[in-house]
Amino acid sequence: MSCIRFHLNGNIIEESRVRPSVTLLDYLRIHLGLCGTKEGCAEGDCGACTVVIGDPGVPGGPVYRAINSCLLLLGEVHGRHVITVEGLAEGEVLHPVQESLVRHGGSQCGYCTPGVVMSLFEAAHRADLDRPWKLADQISGNLCRCTGYGPIRAAAKDVAGSRPADRYSALLKGGGANPRVSFHYTGEGQEFVRPGSLNELWDAIDSDADYRIAGGATDLVLDSSLPPRTLPRLIALSGIEELRGVRRGTEQWDIGAMTALSELEDAAPERLPMLANMLRYFGSRQIKNLGTVGGNLCTASPVGDLAPCFLALGASVVLASRRGKRSVPIEGFFTGYRETALRRGEIVASIDVPIPRDGAMSAAYKVCKRREVDIATVSAAFFLDLSMEGRISTARIAFGGMAATPARAPSAEAELLGSEPSSASFAAAASALGEDFEPISDHRGSAWFRGTLARNLVLEFGDSMEARRGEAP
Repeated sequence: MSCIRFHLNGNIIEESRVRPSVTLLDYLRIHLGLCGTKEGCAEGDCGACTVVIGDPGVPGGPVYRAINSCLLLLGEVHGRHVITVEGLAEGEVLHPVQESLVRHGGSQCGYCTPGVVMSLFEAAHRADLDRPWKLADQISGNLCRCTGYGPIRAAAKDVAGSRPADRYSALLKGGGANPRVSFHYTGEGQEFVRPGSLNELWDAIDSDADYRIAGGATDLVLDSSLPPRTLPRLIALSGIEELRGVRRGTEQWDIGAMTALSELEDAAPERLPMLANMLRYFGSRQIKNLGTVGGNLCTASPVGDLAPCFLALGASVVLASRRGKRSVPIEGFFTGYRETALRRGEIVASIDVPIPRDGAMSAAYKVCKRREVDIATVSAAFFLDLSMEGRISTARIAFGGMAATPARAPSAEAELLGSEPSSASFAAAASALGEDFEPISDHRGSAWFRGTLARNLVLEFGDSMEARRGEAP
């Protein structure tokens, strides 16, 4: 197709000139003059640029998702509904979320207000805000520089799940937009390809030797030092439906690589509570609505939040290419700092997670300077199973932030295997971590701090496991 075509506030926009890697934020402000959407950090941390997009692919969908427009490639909005703060009021009549924010006094200097309004718009159209923490999570990605969180939270509580009969309530279900179709666009010499099937993906990969895969692209967008001449072709995986979803097999969970983190968070509590625990503090709602499981793993960050969980759960990464698929134990997926086992022409298709046996115990921890929306200093995940005799028959302990890659702690695991769970056995495991890791010092924490923190997390898990066993009938 020769142009990017999408719905903006109910109107059709067609763009055939700008390069597809321009962010939606820059396009709205610079090219369309819609300056209600603010630029704050331009890194997804402050929420001032929050807009809402339609997502038809979730179970029970379609739904509206609040996202950071500074992290969304313009090419990715093709076929979507996009709503900005300018599209809410009808003449002089405010939208219910705007009314609520005014009524509760939630707007002070006003800079953060448009982003807050759009986060509240998603909250109003959600049907699952059934716990207080979910409401806090909904607005955790919106920084208010005037510390007006009390009124903002009151307004959010007022509108959450209200499902207002606004002009957008039926628009998404009414059709007219489809982000799951094949799309090919070139602007300012930069090519953007969004295949609609795996066969189309292999054709796109084979036709050019120089390309970058976009699987959520929240990291790729931040690499603003790459001008179009050094990044001529982007291949987005968002149009391939079979790469998305959480499915249960007879022995394992199959998690599609393009499953949004918020979608995995919705599916995880009863199925894989360790993942749910980590995703609660993974990042803001806006980040989780854009970021994907496969994208998080492929960045291969030493402090990637999901990797320790998948290591502790004994997961495998399914890699796919035109030649077929191969399964790699996740221990072998990370081959070095920011390096993976992906070969030329391969993508991550899914992650296979064995279904834990009833009675197995697991937990995940993330320690960072801020409670929410921050990069981990150290993260840890634990999985233990007991034999019929009450001894530890399976022990998997994994850490992020302790080495160049997320990694397991074999010496600590060996101290636990065959022993009865006790303060002494976990103390021995904590001491053995010195054989497994030589952490570095950086601006997030010294080597001493990281080592001490990791040992304390082992002891914390041991205490929690003993407490849970004591509560068992």
